[in-house]
Amino acid sequence: MNAPFVFEYQARNRKTLITVCAVWAALFAAWLWLDAAPWIIAFLGAFTLPALYDLVANPASGLSLNAETLSWFSGRRHAELEISEIDRIRLDTRLDFSVRVTAVLKSGRKIRLPFEATPPHVAFEETLNAQGIKTERHHFQLIQ
Repeated sequence: MNAPFVFEYQARNRKTLITVCAVWAALFAAWLWLDAAPWIIAFLGAFTLPALYDLVANPASGLSLNAETLSWFSGRRHAELEISEIDRIRLDTRLDFSVRVTAVLKSGRKIRLPFEATPPHVAFEETLNAQGIKTERHHFQLIQ
């Protein structure tokens, strides 16, 4: 039996903080030196609100895989699947190079795992294969 695979992610991180500060600094500079209209600054600044929420609330997410179950959580959402229910795991690479994970059950039902709860795809695929779970790779499909 293989050791359990556990992945956890905290939304509050240095990369998010630096990005929000850089955007706000650029907006402030545009307002100060380029005399940008305040409504434009406010409109562009609104796009940083989800990242600001992540910095303040720090929602946790994660995934665990052991010999019996695949479970994940993201904020208040959580779910668990028995390994015996899973036919295959589909890994879809999108145009932005992010990888979306879908569990395809033996009944034909598809369950999409939350993006924020999915681990790095290479390590996850290796772990799935080591557990004997079939995986499918699909690259850059526009329609599913």
